[in-house]
Amino acid sequence: MLPSQRALFEIPRQVCYLNAASYSPLPLRTLEAGRSAVLRKGTPWTLEASFASQQNERARLAAARLINAEASDIALIPSISYGVATAAKILPIARGTRVIVLENDHSSPVLEWQTRAEAEGFSVETVRQPDDGDWTSAVLAAIERSGAPRVSLASISSVHWSDGGLIDVEKVGAALRRQGAAFLVDTTQSTGVLTTDVKRLDPDFVIFPTYKWLLGPYGRAFLYVAKRHQGGIPLEQTASGRRNVRAENAVYFTDPGYVGDARRYDMGERDYFISMEMASIGMEMMADWGAPAIEQRLTMLTERIAAGVRGLGVGVPELRLRSPHVLSLAFKGGMPTGLIEGMASEGVYVAPRLGRMRVSPHVYNDEADADRFVEVLSRRLRA
Repeated sequence: MLPSQRALFEIPRQVCYLNAASYSPLPLRTLEAGRSAVLRKGTPWTLEASFASQQNERARLAAARLINAEASDIALIPSISYGVATAAKILPIARGTRVIVLENDHSSPVLEWQTRAEAEGFSVETVRQPDDGDWTSAVLAAIERSGAPRVSLASISSVHWSDGGLIDVEKVGAALRRQGAAFLVDTTQSTGVLTTDVKRLDPDFVIFPTYKWLLGPYGRAFLYVAKRHQGGIPLEQTASGRRNVRAENAVYFTDPGYVGDARRYDMGERDYFISMEMASIGMEMMADWGAPAIEQRLTMLTERIAAGVRGLGVGVPELRLRSPHVLSLAFKGGMPTGLIEGMASEGVYVAPRLGRMRVSPHVYNDEADADRFVEVLSRRLRA
């Protein structure tokens, strides 16, 4: 099993941080890289002309490695919502068809389609949160419902951000293919921790940021675009997305045709080498450890916590229905007022999400953190 990586982070022993699903701390290496990068921006004359491009390609390759893609299939973007908007520009939704989303899914894979539906003549069907916690069965039932309009797209998260509910994207992808429907997956809460293989899954789009599980900065995200969609018009029109529009040329617009791969969908002002380098470091660390080893460690921690709270009258989802790295705890009558704040006052950090407590450890956590969480929660619930 992967051992705790706490020594690679600046986390005091008295801090029990179990909120990676919101923000991860940055590794020490990443902090130092950020400081150095800021200093480089202070003296831009010291930079080689190719420096930013080298950082971009390093990040693109690191992102591709996490999902078994090719670097040419990855676009550099600032956010999940940017990636969804790009997909919406590329992918026409036929009138009279359905787009499937999840109830209370994060805003990014939902709002774009809700905004477009009326004008473009399609409907958005929301899969309600299942009482039994089985998101996969609920999504499959919606896709395959007899007599319903054809599904043109499912735009869903692979792990529900609020309750850690796990969606079996391979089963969903297979069901969508049988109907000739497209698949957009927001893997914010799974890339790096759960194995994602786009060659096997064959989705149309996969989108993920770095600031949660990938140990990176805010504002850096990546869009996988299947080769069948790499001939579309980008959200932004940039010189970098064209074959030969360069300031160094005697003729600026030498060849304004688009580049032939997902690089055409790169965001404007992509050469933000300060945080791009920081993003690369975290993704490379995660890939070196490997998703199976990370998943094994985090399963151990969440199961240790689940076992510790079972006698407290707290609802714990079944492991087969939840992601192994996110534990959502339910309380009869609702979560006690002030519980989250009270635990934080003792150095234990978790998140309130839709009436439940979300606990999300990462590689920097250890068994002592899990046991301390259980001890503090037990004492505060008894009080």
